[in-house]
Amino acid sequence: MVKKLLMIIVLILLFSCKESAVPPVVSTSTMALLERSKSIQLRAEKIEQNMLERQSSYDALQQRQDLLTSINDKDFIDIEKLSNYFVLDMKYATSDNFLKKAVYSCAKCYVRGIVAKALIKANADFMKKGYRIKLFDCYRPHSVQKKMWKIVPNPGYVADPKGGSIHNRGAAVDISLTDLKGNSIDMGTAFDHFGKEAHHAYTKLPKEVIANRRLLRST
Repeated sequence: MVKKLLMIIVLILLFSCKESAVPPVVSTSTMALLERSKSIQLRAEKIEQNMLERQSSYDALQQRQDLLTSINDKDFIDIEKLSNYFVLDMKYATSDNFLKKAVYSCAKCYVRGIVAKALIKANADFMKKGYRIKLFDCYRPHSVQKKMWKIVPNPGYVADPKGGSIHNRGAAVDISLTDLKGNSIDMGTAFDHFGKEAHHAYTKLPKEVIANRRLLRST
Protein backbone atom coordinates (compact mmCIF):
# COMPACT_ATOMS: atom_id res chain seq x y z
CA MET A 1 0.00 0.00 0.00
CA VAL A 2 2.81 2.36 0.99
CA LYS A 3 4.67 1.50 -2.23
CA LYS A 4 1.57 2.33 -4.26
CA LEU A 5 1.20 5.66 -2.47
CA LEU A 6 4.87 6.51 -3.11
CA MET A 7 4.43 5.63 -6.77
CA ILE A 8 1.38 7.89 -7.03
CA ILE A 9 3.25 10.80 -5.32
CA VAL A 10 6.23 10.39 -7.67
CA LEU A 11 3.92 10.40 -10.69
CA ILE A 12 2.15 13.52 -9.42
CA LEU A 13 5.50 15.29 -8.90
CA LEU A 14 6.70 14.30 -12.35
CA PHE A 15 3.47 15.51 -13.88
CA SER A 16 3.71 18.81 -11.96
CA CYS A 17 7.29 19.36 -13.17
CA LYS A 18 6.27 18.70 -16.76
CA GLU A 19 3.38 21.15 -16.43
CA SER A 20 5.61 23.91 -15.02
CA ALA A 21 8.18 23.42 -17.79
CA VAL A 22 5.64 24.22 -20.49
CA PRO A 23 5.66 27.98 -21.26
CA PRO A 24 2.30 29.71 -21.12
CA VAL A 25 0.65 30.35 -24.47
CA VAL A 26 0.24 34.10 -25.14
CA SER A 27 -2.47 35.02 -27.57
CA THR A 28 -1.93 37.35 -30.51
CA SER A 29 -4.27 39.92 -29.00
CA THR A 30 -2.32 39.86 -25.72
CA MET A 31 0.96 40.40 -27.57
CA ALA A 32 -0.56 43.31 -29.47
CA LEU A 33 -1.76 44.81 -26.20
CA LEU A 34 1.71 44.49 -24.68
CA GLU A 35 3.31 46.14 -27.71
CA ARG A 36 0.79 48.96 -27.60
CA SER A 37 1.44 49.45 -23.89
CA LYS A 38 5.17 49.62 -24.57
CA SER A 39 4.61 52.15 -27.37
CA ILE A 40 2.43 54.32 -25.12
CA GLN A 41 5.08 54.24 -22.41
CA LEU A 42 7.80 55.35 -24.86
CA ARG A 43 5.59 58.17 -26.12
CA ALA A 44 4.92 59.29 -22.55
CA GLU A 45 8.65 59.33 -21.81
CA LYS A 46 9.27 61.35 -24.99
CA ILE A 47 6.59 63.88 -24.06
CA GLU A 48 8.05 64.21 -20.57
CA GLN A 49 11.53 64.77 -22.03
CA ASN A 50 10.20 67.44 -24.42
CA MET A 51 8.43 69.19 -21.56
CA LEU A 52 11.65 69.24 -19.54
CA GLU A 53 13.60 70.62 -22.52
CA ARG A 54 10.98 73.31 -23.12
CA GLN A 55 11.07 74.29 -19.47
CA SER A 56 14.85 74.47 -19.59
CA SER A 57 14.70 76.64 -22.73
CA TYR A 58 12.07 78.87 -21.12
CA ASP A 59 14.20 79.26 -17.99
CA ALA A 60 17.26 80.18 -20.07
CA LEU A 61 15.21 82.68 -22.09
CA GLN A 62 13.82 84.20 -18.92
CA GLN A 63 17.32 84.54 -17.47
CA ARG A 64 18.52 86.33 -20.62
CA GLN A 65 15.50 88.64 -20.50
CA ASP A 66 16.13 89.45 -16.85
CA LEU A 67 19.80 90.17 -17.60
CA LEU A 68 18.88 92.40 -20.56
CA THR A 69 16.46 94.37 -18.40
CA SER A 70 18.95 94.84 -15.58
CA ILE A 71 22.03 95.72 -17.63
CA ASN A 72 23.18 99.35 -17.65
CA ASP A 73 23.61 101.06 -21.02
CA LYS A 74 27.31 101.68 -20.33
CA ASP A 75 28.10 98.18 -19.05
CA PHE A 76 30.08 95.75 -21.18
CA ILE A 77 28.29 92.49 -21.94
CA ASP A 78 28.97 89.35 -23.93
CA ILE A 79 26.20 89.38 -26.55
CA GLU A 80 25.84 85.58 -26.40
CA LYS A 81 24.75 85.84 -22.78
CA LEU A 82 21.73 87.80 -23.97
CA SER A 83 20.83 85.93 -27.16
CA ASN A 84 21.88 82.83 -29.08
CA TYR A 85 20.23 83.96 -32.32
CA PHE A 86 23.25 85.85 -33.65
CA VAL A 87 25.82 84.28 -35.98
CA LEU A 88 29.35 84.97 -34.72
CA ASP A 89 32.33 84.99 -37.08
CA MET A 90 34.89 86.95 -35.11
CA LYS A 91 37.47 87.56 -37.81
CA TYR A 92 40.20 89.02 -35.61
CA ALA A 93 40.21 85.88 -33.47
CA THR A 94 41.40 84.09 -36.64
CA SER A 95 43.94 84.76 -39.38
CA ASP A 96 41.13 85.48 -41.86
CA ASN A 97 41.58 89.26 -41.80
CA PHE A 98 43.82 91.91 -43.36
CA LEU A 99 46.31 91.57 -40.48
CA LYS A 100 46.75 87.92 -41.51
CA LYS A 101 46.92 86.77 -37.90
CA ALA A 102 44.72 86.30 -34.85
CA VAL A 103 44.89 89.33 -32.55
CA TYR A 104 42.06 88.38 -30.18
CA SER A 105 42.56 85.66 -27.60
CA CYS A 106 38.91 84.58 -27.75
CA ALA A 107 36.06 84.73 -30.26
CA LYS A 108 33.71 86.76 -28.07
CA CYS A 109 31.58 89.77 -28.93
CA TYR A 110 31.57 92.36 -26.13
CA VAL A 111 29.52 95.52 -26.52
CA ARG A 112 27.97 98.21 -24.35
CA GLY A 113 24.53 97.52 -22.94
CA ILE A 114 22.86 100.11 -25.15
CA VAL A 115 24.39 98.52 -28.26
CA ALA A 116 23.35 95.03 -27.15
CA LYS A 117 19.74 96.13 -26.75
CA ALA A 118 19.73 97.75 -30.20
CA LEU A 119 21.27 94.64 -31.79
CA ILE A 120 18.73 92.32 -30.22
CA LYS A 121 15.86 94.48 -31.41
CA ALA A 122 17.31 94.71 -34.94
CA ASN A 123 17.95 90.96 -35.05
CA ALA A 124 14.36 90.27 -34.05
CA ASP A 125 13.19 92.46 -36.94
CA PHE A 126 15.54 90.70 -39.36
CA MET A 127 14.38 87.27 -38.23
CA LYS A 128 10.79 88.17 -39.07
CA LYS A 129 12.04 88.73 -42.63
CA GLY A 130 14.04 85.48 -42.72
CA TYR A 131 17.49 86.79 -41.79
CA ARG A 132 19.94 86.87 -38.88
CA ILE A 133 22.74 89.27 -38.00
CA LYS A 134 26.29 88.01 -38.42
CA LEU A 135 28.86 89.71 -36.19
CA PHE A 136 32.45 90.09 -37.42
CA ASP A 137 33.90 92.50 -34.86
CA CYS A 138 32.71 94.19 -31.67
CA TYR A 139 34.81 95.68 -28.88
CA ARG A 140 38.36 96.21 -30.13
CA PRO A 141 41.32 96.86 -27.80
CA HIS A 142 43.33 100.00 -28.47
CA SER A 143 46.47 97.89 -28.99
CA VAL A 144 44.78 96.18 -31.94
CA GLN A 145 43.73 99.56 -33.34
CA LYS A 146 47.39 100.58 -33.44
CA LYS A 147 48.32 97.43 -35.37
CA MET A 148 45.55 98.07 -37.88
CA TRP A 149 46.62 101.71 -38.41
CA LYS A 150 50.21 100.66 -38.95
CA ILE A 151 49.14 98.42 -41.87
CA VAL A 152 46.35 100.63 -43.30
CA PRO A 153 46.90 104.27 -42.23
CA ASN A 154 43.83 105.43 -44.08
CA PRO A 155 41.04 107.02 -41.99
CA GLY A 156 38.58 106.02 -44.70
CA TYR A 157 38.99 102.42 -43.62
CA VAL A 158 40.75 102.40 -40.23
CA ALA A 159 40.37 104.91 -37.41
CA ASP A 160 43.50 106.73 -36.28
CA PRO A 161 44.40 105.29 -32.83
CA LYS A 162 45.25 108.81 -31.61
CA GLY A 163 41.57 109.63 -31.51
CA GLY A 164 40.52 106.03 -31.12
CA SER A 165 37.70 104.12 -32.73
CA ILE A 166 34.11 103.65 -31.66
CA HIS A 167 35.04 99.95 -31.60
CA ASN A 168 37.53 100.74 -28.83
CA ARG A 169 34.60 101.91 -26.70
CA GLY A 170 32.43 98.88 -27.38
CA ALA A 171 29.93 101.06 -29.21
CA ALA A 172 30.35 99.77 -32.77
CA VAL A 173 30.05 96.43 -34.54
CA ASP A 174 30.93 95.10 -37.99
CA ILE A 175 27.98 93.11 -39.29
CA SER A 176 26.45 91.33 -42.24
CA LEU A 177 23.42 89.08 -42.74
CA THR A 178 22.73 85.37 -43.06
CA ASP A 179 19.56 83.42 -43.68
CA LEU A 180 17.90 81.73 -40.71
CA LYS A 181 20.12 78.66 -41.18
CA GLY A 182 23.29 80.74 -40.95
CA ASN A 183 24.16 80.83 -44.66
CA SER A 184 25.79 84.13 -45.64
CA ILE A 185 23.89 86.67 -47.73
CA ASP A 186 25.85 88.12 -50.66
CA MET A 187 26.97 91.68 -49.94
CA GLY A 188 29.27 91.97 -52.94
CA THR A 189 32.65 91.87 -51.17
CA ALA A 190 34.43 89.88 -48.51
CA PHE A 191 35.06 91.17 -44.99
CA ASP A 192 37.97 93.65 -44.75
CA HIS A 193 37.78 94.54 -48.43
CA PHE A 194 39.46 97.95 -48.67
CA GLY A 195 38.21 99.05 -52.06
CA LYS A 196 35.55 101.17 -53.69
CA GLU A 197 33.32 98.10 -54.14
CA ALA A 198 32.80 97.99 -50.37
CA HIS A 199 31.27 101.47 -50.25
CA HIS A 200 27.51 101.63 -49.93
CA ALA A 201 27.42 104.32 -52.61
CA TYR A 202 29.01 101.95 -55.14
CA THR A 203 26.30 100.80 -57.57
CA LYS A 204 28.10 98.67 -60.17
CA LEU A 205 26.87 95.53 -58.48
CA PRO A 206 24.12 92.95 -59.14
CA LYS A 207 20.64 94.14 -58.17
CA GLU A 208 20.41 91.42 -55.53
CA VAL A 209 23.56 92.66 -53.79
CA ILE A 210 22.33 96.27 -53.85
CA ALA A 211 19.01 95.12 -52.37
CA ASN A 212 20.82 93.16 -49.64
CA ARG A 213 22.91 96.18 -48.71
CA ARG A 214 19.84 98.39 -48.65
CA LEU A 215 18.08 95.92 -46.35
CA LEU A 216 21.03 95.88 -43.97
CA ARG A 217 21.19 99.69 -43.76
CA SER A 218 17.46 100.32 -43.52
CA THR A 219 16.52 97.94 -40.70
